[in-house]
Amino acid sequence: MLTVTTVNNAKPKDKPYKLSDEKGLYLFIQTSGSKLWRFDYRFLAKRKTLAFGSYPDVTLADARVRRDNARKQLANDIDPSETKKAVKASALKAGENSLEAVTREWAASYFKNKSSSHQERTLRRLELYIFPWLGNKPISEINAPQILDAVKRIEKLNKLETAHRTLQATSQVFRYAVQTGRALRDPCVDLRGALPATVVKHMAAFTEPKEIAELLRAIDGFTGSFTVQTALRLSPLVFTRPSELRTAKWADIDLEANEWRYRVSKTNTMHLVPLSKQAAKLLTDIHPLSGHGEFVFQGGHDPKKPMSAAAINAALKRMGYDTQQDITAHGFRAMARTILHERLNIDPYIIEHQLAHKVPDALGAAYNRTKFIEQRTAMMQAWADYLDELKAGAKVVPFKQA
Repeated sequence: MLTVTTVNNAKPKDKPYKLSDEKGLYLFIQTSGSKLWRFDYRFLAKRKTLAFGSYPDVTLADARVRRDNARKQLANDIDPSETKKAVKASALKAGENSLEAVTREWAASYFKNKSSSHQERTLRRLELYIFPWLGNKPISEINAPQILDAVKRIEKLNKLETAHRTLQATSQVFRYAVQTGRALRDPCVDLRGALPATVVKHMAAFTEPKEIAELLRAIDGFTGSFTVQTALRLSPLVFTRPSELRTAKWADIDLEANEWRYRVSKTNTMHLVPLSKQAAKLLTDIHPLSGHGEFVFQGGHDPKKPMSAAAINAALKRMGYDTQQDITAHGFRAMARTILHERLNIDPYIIEHQLAHKVPDALGAAYNRTKFIEQRTAMMQAWADYLDELKAGAKVVPFKQA
């Protein structure tokens, strides 16, 4: 039998050689000095060798335990080499079907036509809050309590909305795993109601004509850069999402037809914004400044990038408005939705289409970018005229629909 001293003192020679222990175990010493544990045995009349790792990573005692386990398998007519291959293959398959591996495969498909920022936010949540605890586990073996433990950690950080969004993304990954045969069901379904409901926080917005008039006059008096000033004036006229306005591209704008067409990142649908005379003039005025580039509203430090996401809200703050309580860049949408219906008597169905919301019709079809386009074109011009009259303090007559 070998001893630890014998193993430690074994030196390389001109040719590889063996130091035998007992019951088929030996140390194979290579010319490079590497010391490898091997086990020779016979199975179905064939001579085979099983590797147990290298010394000192695998100690003499460990090598003997592995040899004894292999001998027990042989006693039960099991080939230890084939068993080792099966275990390794199973581990590789488990790695390919781990939650993290399936998630990244899902992301490559799911986010193909969605914004890169949405993909980055979603994956970042999973990387921070799910992968450290569940990422390397086979997705088919993960259960509801394990997922709940992970999202509860987020809740304890006072990030309840993040917890809900992370759980939602995890559920999407499991549904993909079910569709591709890596899981039998989505355990997130069992967690409905496990997290407290989030409090819906509406974007700050003005919905009273007097407040709107004061805001419009304040915008006209804004003394910031021409780019931000134009974006501010255009915001209430087109009431698109702030991200869509700041990333508006000249290639999508037709000033002859007074139309702005672009793809809505949130719904991945094409949208059409009829431009009022007032909106078209603002775009015409800024064209000499940025028309040679890609973006209508260029970044202050890099003209090849769009205006900062914080520019509009920062301007509102400079004007003295509280973007938490008074008005925010996104609030122009709520302002238009409310006033167009309550003051100008516009059909909410038409307003929702102009807001690029998915509104199923009687046939079940979702948003259609050209639906009600004549009514929407008239509405956008009436809205711009209404805002001008509010700003001037004139009497406003509700818009009568045909």
